[in-house]
Amino acid sequence: MAKAVAERADILPVLAEVFRAHGYEGATLALLSEASGLGKGSLYHFFPGGKQQMCAEVLAEIDGWFAANIFRPLLEGDDPEAAIAGMIAAVERYFKSGRRVCLVGVVALGAARDAFAEPVRAYFKRWAEALASALRRCGCPAATARRRAEDAMLVIQGALVIARALDDPKVFSRAMADLKGRLLVDVASTEPV
Repeated sequence: MAKAVAERADILPVLAEVFRAHGYEGATLALLSEASGLGKGSLYHFFPGGKQQMCAEVLAEIDGWFAANIFRPLLEGDDPEAAIAGMIAAVERYFKSGRRVCLVGVVALGAARDAFAEPVRAYFKRWAEALASALRRCGCPAATARRRAEDAMLVIQGALVIARALDDPKVFSRAMADLKGRLLVDVASTEPV
């Protein structure tokens, strides 16, 4: 049954779940309308640019959450190791311990990729740069920090896919439990920055 929404802020999370479940291509206006409890006319009132605007705003909302809860703490935290641990905990919460797919990844893999190429690219780039920054502050050389940041995103995205494919969220939880150690292994003994 559709949840009735009263404000724009209520609509974006509902639309996000439709895009997660069906991808951009499969998220029809009928599905978006049913999930939001709004008629197509009301959806167009909130989003005159239609489905493309809906998805763009959902991606912007996701980016805002990650900026506040992951990117900024990694970049600005006084204790980079704690910021990395915080990132892992926030990722586990956000992706509901592997039960929620990454919508940015869904869009990146779908046919609508080109329409949203810039926000998708920026999301992953900002994440890698923020994590690499924290790793450098932990003592990792720049090249090692970049590589470990990319590897962390590979682990997170891969674990989401495998957890979903196997219908086993424990896969994601195990990957997250191992990630901090993988990121910070031998940090103290690495060459100076």
